[in-house]
Amino acid sequence: MRTSRFPLFTNKQTPADADIVSHQLMLRAGLIEKIGAGLYTWQPLGLRVLRRVEQVVREEMDRLGSLEVLMPAVQPAELWQESGRWGVYGAELLRLTDRHERDFCIGPTHEEVITDYLRRELRSYRQLPLTYYQIQTKFRDEIRPRFGVMRAREFVMKDAYSFHLDQASLAQTYADMHEAYTRIFQRLGLRARSVGADSGAIGGSMSEEFMVLADSGEDAIASCNQCEYAANTELAESRPNAPIDTPLAEPEQAYTPNIHSVDEQCKLLGISPAQVVKSLVVMADEVPAVLFVCGDDDLNEVKAANALEATDFRLADPAEALAATGMPNGFVGPKGLPEGLAQLVDRRAARLINFSSGAGRADYHWLNLNWERDTPLPTIADLRTAQPGEGCPRCDTGVLEIQRGIEVGHIFQLGSKYSEAMNARILDEHGEQQALLMGCYGIGVSRVVAAAIEQNHDDQGIQWPQPLAPFDVAIVSIGAERSEAVAQAAEQLYTALQAAGLEPLLDDRDARPGVKFADMELIGIPHRIVVGERGIESGTLEYRARGADQSEDIAIDAVADQLIERIGSPSSSSAG
Repeated sequence: MRTSRFPLFTNKQTPADADIVSHQLMLRAGLIEKIGAGLYTWQPLGLRVLRRVEQVVREEMDRLGSLEVLMPAVQPAELWQESGRWGVYGAELLRLTDRHERDFCIGPTHEEVITDYLRRELRSYRQLPLTYYQIQTKFRDEIRPRFGVMRAREFVMKDAYSFHLDQASLAQTYADMHEAYTRIFQRLGLRARSVGADSGAIGGSMSEEFMVLADSGEDAIASCNQCEYAANTELAESRPNAPIDTPLAEPEQAYTPNIHSVDEQCKLLGISPAQVVKSLVVMADEVPAVLFVCGDDDLNEVKAANALEATDFRLADPAEALAATGMPNGFVGPKGLPEGLAQLVDRRAARLINFSSGAGRADYHWLNLNWERDTPLPTIADLRTAQPGEGCPRCDTGVLEIQRGIEVGHIFQLGSKYSEAMNARILDEHGEQQALLMGCYGIGVSRVVAAAIEQNHDDQGIQWPQPLAPFDVAIVSIGAERSEAVAQAAEQLYTALQAAGLEPLLDDRDARPGVKFADMELIGIPHRIVVGERGIESGTLEYRARGADQSEDIAIDAVADQLIERIGSPSSSSAG
């Protein structure tokens, strides 16, 4: 491709509304153009990168024997009502009505559609297992779209769905898909890892996320420094500390006026936050419950919602808390709560001895309260967010480290959640009706592009890994408009690289060398060859790898072979 036919819409200025590096550079390099909140046009340069991601993903899905389909983006409400998700998915589901007043949605995911397809078409259990996939534009009406394509409302996703007769088959496909995802991100040149994750609105019994490690990531990942344990902090656990053998003290109430926080409580009473049981009144599917965590811990709302088996979860407002407990806000405690009120205590808080808590009346707190002696021990659950430096839950010696990550893939074992709800059944070998078991496997294709930039950039611009680069090599001609020799040499190299199966970009613009070099740095092409009169006269051309400190001279007649050797054949990124 030539820049005379492939215009570069680059920008020196950083857009004011772009907060992270990938968003800034995608706009500056002319990969995308914003047309509305969370809505972007993929320009030719960006689309070439997107297609490279799609190619690798498609090759690995085909390698597994997955079958590509293309399902409608607009889905009838009846399918979502049948699965039970129409009323619970939330405001992210963009709903619309056609001219006949029938309800539809723009698909954020396709579990309902693919389940409906299989229940119509599947004829025999002997056809199982089956896996279908698509690469398609999705839409989720994000309340706050931000970070460019990282959290856009419209995005490109690969979603795959597998169907099985038994759990062993599902587990095998899940493992195969895990390996395929690992290969995909390796082939794309990304530093990624899999972590245990919450299944969220998709559901299912088991799931893992694939995270690209980056400081700008929205997710926090807890991982062990000694073993392979890793999980999203929404799910991560830590090893409990050994119990402290302390004599039980006598409980007493302390006068604590104008106390509004754990820190104020501790300062007044001369105790540590680790000796405080913090009482949190929550609404789980609009039913009140009280959760107890240590004063120095943060409630993990995902864990709490899962423990309460709640779809909708939030902190209660003061009026709701008072109505549920009969205790004033800020002074709720475990002793004296109404019977029948759901209660859970975090595992760490359940081990406390002689702890402080609200006394159930204004301006008073308990000291030296103990579970079972003074108040019943509630159901124990993991309710807190794991912290760095805590012990690993899987090994005896490791400690947890916290890193930031960008979720680019997610795999689920759905089980029979959708098939049961939608009556997707098949006769097994004994002639008995059995609900299909399902797996679900997603990759955020457009998000991968942004994640790659977060990992690969410098002050000058993007540094694409070779498999993702929009072009393999940039040929920058200097003075071609004045020198036939330069124009001819650049053209010959361009033709030779094309003949070798590579994709060069010939910068044949009548522009200053500095402008050309800056643009090539910004758009991130991995290799650059400069063709100028001085080099031609000396029989060499200037080569520089993107990100290298210095250039090197290569003999003109060896340039094509050298580049092919450094870049690799067009199939060098393919699976072996």
